[in-house]
Amino acid sequence: MKPLEGAITLVTGATRGLGKGIAIGLGEAGATVYITGRTVTASSESTGSLEETAAAVEQAGGVAISLPVDHSDDDQVKALFEQIQADQGGQLDLLVNNAYAGVPALKQAYGKPFWESEPAFWDACNDVGLRSHYVASVYAARLMVPRQRGLICTLSSWGGLSYIFGVPYGVGKAACDRMAADMAVELKKYQVASLSIWPGIVGTEFMTQFAAEMGLGDKASDAQAESSPANYNWETPLLTGRVIAALSADPNVLRRTGQVQIVAELAREYGVVDTDGQRPASLRSLRFVLPYAMPGLRQYAGWVPDLEMPWPLLLLGPLGSPKA
Repeated sequence: MKPLEGAITLVTGATRGLGKGIAIGLGEAGATVYITGRTVTASSESTGSLEETAAAVEQAGGVAISLPVDHSDDDQVKALFEQIQADQGGQLDLLVNNAYAGVPALKQAYGKPFWESEPAFWDACNDVGLRSHYVASVYAARLMVPRQRGLICTLSSWGGLSYIFGVPYGVGKAACDRMAADMAVELKKYQVASLSIWPGIVGTEFMTQFAAEMGLGDKASDAQAESSPANYNWETPLLTGRVIAALSADPNVLRRTGQVQIVAELAREYGVVDTDGQRPASLRSLRFVLPYAMPGLRQYAGWVPDLEMPWPLLLLGPLGSPKA
């Protein structure tokens, strides 16, 4: 029996990228996966679709139920949870808050100080993102609390700790972390856990394109690049999915509630690997930090101890904002 067989899960924003990888990871574990997004059918104008993700979840061994939802519309979100309640008798074991609409705005504003962008930049980063995560969590909690079980995972990032993509992004991610922590305070006595999830550098469709367009990526010299893997220490979206599946199957997950959880560190703890059978290092591990700072060491990264640096030390100097 697969670890999540019989579990009812929901991944918001699952047409592509992290959401798609998470849905597939839950499918591998045997879950029934509700997936939401705005693009139902693939076309030449779109990247990813609900139909494609649903097919991938089914192929992985799960049950996919796709529902078109615009997470900027509270009425559509409410209707989504009403349908889950009707379909599953009120059962919802896992909510993954992933929907995010800020990537186009981040690309447009990249490299500009906040005052050179319009105030709407804030809404573009945090409406379908921070706010929609809160709305979905309200409705999920109304299903989980009466059953005295459940897990809410809110996707966040290192941008909640240190400057990466600008003011609205960083504030929104810090708020996601605080939201997860404060929800945990109110949910814990009902045996419902709330976590903030930090992936590493994830090679999503948009991140790969963004890195190429903005000149991000390896900083190694030509000579170093010959001996250094491209996109050093990147993860695939599936790794996050496999880690969240392991969290959801963990009977002791409540001990983590309210905490920030780093995907690479959980992967090591749960014995999870990425699609290539490898396990990336945490962005606060010496195994990442030293070769990142000295690209010539990257081909020897496996010899560097996989030890996490204390947060205050990590935030000192240029390593305070790990980027692609």
